Amino acid sequence: MIQAVGVAKAFGVRPVLRSVTLTVRAGEFLALFGPNGAGKTTLLRILATLTRPTAGQVIIGGYALPQQAAAVRSLLGVVTHHPLLYGELSAEENLRFYARLYGMPKDITEARIEAVIAAVGLSRRAQDAVGAYSRGMQQRLAIARAILHDPPVLLLDEPHTGLDQDAAAALDRVLREVAARGRTVLMTTHDLARGLALADRVAILSRGRMVYEAPSAGLTPLAFADIYADATGMAGVR
Repeated sequence: MIQAVGVAKAFGVRPVLRSVTLTVRAGEFLALFGPNGAGKTTLLRILATLTRPTAGQVIIGGYALPQQAAAVRSLLGVVTHHPLLYGELSAEENLRFYARLYGMPKDITEARIEAVIAAVGLSRRAQDAVGAYSRGMQQRLAIARAILHDPPVLLLDEPHTGLDQDAAAALDRVLREVAARGRTVLMTTHDLARGLALADRVAILSRGRMVYEAPSAGLTPLAFADIYADATGMAGVR
């Protein structure tokens, strides 16, 4: 479903991604780890059609980037570091706006909005202005926005950031349900144990290069922490 081959990205003379090759099969959940500055967000932005690579090839759902970016966007649900919400609108109003952008049928929109708001634990605040939400609540609504149209591909950039333990656990349940429906998920995270528990496969990006990929089955959090430390040179994670 996602294929990146030899993807490179430089900002001026500073290389951020160096010939990254990555494949995510349809229905697979891949957790991507790496230190700050490794290039995770840049890679996700390229896959999300928000940034063009300097070199390399990206194909998502059979469509090539950047030539067929519009077709790729129709397949995606994306959560970045910015919630992409309108503060003066309520949660329900934000989602109605996005439902129209996604071209969702009117006869299913209201029920779907109610379902995703409940899934992220915001039912009691659904009619409140989003500008009054905490950072964690806005993050939860951003996740509801990303899954609203039930996209075949989810790209999540550190989606647990700003969430308390209850909200993070609720997000885990949502992600497991999404994966169980055969959706393809690529999630970046710093939480080794959580990513390992959620994903079918794990990968590590370090200094702009893909340095490790493996199935998650059989890996313990302690063993993976050692692998991560060796792959990134960050012995402090042990």
